[in-house]
Amino acid sequence: MRQIWITKAGPPEVLQVREAPDPTPAEGEVRIRVHAAGINYADLMARVGLYPDAPKVPCVVGYEVSGVIDEVGAGVTRLKAGDRVFGMPRFGGYTDTLVLKEGQVFAMPARMSFEEAAALPVVYLTAHHMMLFTGNLRRRSSVLIHSAAGGVGLAAIELAKTRDCDIFGIASASKHAFLKERGCQHPIANEADYVAEVRALTNGRGVDLVLDPVGGASWTHGYELLAPAGRLVAFGLSAAGSGKTRSLLHALGQVIQVKKWSPMKLMDDNKAVQGVNMGHLFGELAMLQEQFAALVAMYEAGTIHPHVDCSFKFSEAAAAHHYLHDRKAKGKVLLVPDELAS
Repeated sequence: MRQIWITKAGPPEVLQVREAPDPTPAEGEVRIRVHAAGINYADLMARVGLYPDAPKVPCVVGYEVSGVIDEVGAGVTRLKAGDRVFGMPRFGGYTDTLVLKEGQVFAMPARMSFEEAAALPVVYLTAHHMMLFTGNLRRRSSVLIHSAAGGVGLAAIELAKTRDCDIFGIASASKHAFLKERGCQHPIANEADYVAEVRALTNGRGVDLVLDPVGGASWTHGYELLAPAGRLVAFGLSAAGSGKTRSLLHALGQVIQVKKWSPMKLMDDNKAVQGVNMGHLFGELAMLQEQFAALVAMYEAGTIHPHVDCSFKFSEAAAAHHYLHDRKAKGKVLLVPDELAS
């Protein structure tokens, strides 16, 4: 098999393709020949050395793949060789051959492409978990989405549309027309004073839900923008990143800016602050399986449509990471084994 390794902490060029023997599925496991693997921002943070949950480098990261099962271990009953599937490893997805427990693998809908399948699991599960599973997104709510043109952002827009929400999305100005096509009524430029813009657009009321993967001072601003009974969801700390390499001083500066709220403050303000780290929920497979089944049903009903910006060959992994760092992506960026790339 061929895998993309983070050989050491550093810029995208530290990614290297290496070969290793094919793994064999043990009892309760299946082996997937991978057709596409999704890239998430956490992978970039792991590569620069700012993702504490990542395996010690050198390592292989990646949370989601799509492909075809070619071998099953003893005791596997739900899946069989030849099945087209989603796979959800906690790490190790940057590979062309992957062994996973049966509970981490799901059958793909017949009309779904491998690219769509690799673009769905992490970002849609994250958005679903924040908006519909742990929170009750009421109809006609107002929602502010940071990094709105990214994978989670676009998934959140689609889920917000199912509740007829008023959607505010922060992204580069060059992506605003695209956001409007996807259903975001109020695109806001990254460089703008988004607090002032949201207040003006809502006549001072603020919004019911803020989805914020940025962190640092941004969480404070988001909390202040919440309307009564509003909810701030923190699901990343991208502000800790300083580009394509690591700056511990910069990261520390962002952490220092994170505000703390006491239960008394939350009670008096009638607001809620929630944290989401999907990587810490891989031990809760029953929970994830329930949400995943709901998302597959939404896809089959035509409610959600994973958007793939582009795919890179495994041998172009460094270019793929550069593309994301440079904020060029709209939606999901994938890695495809060289022999399967068109």
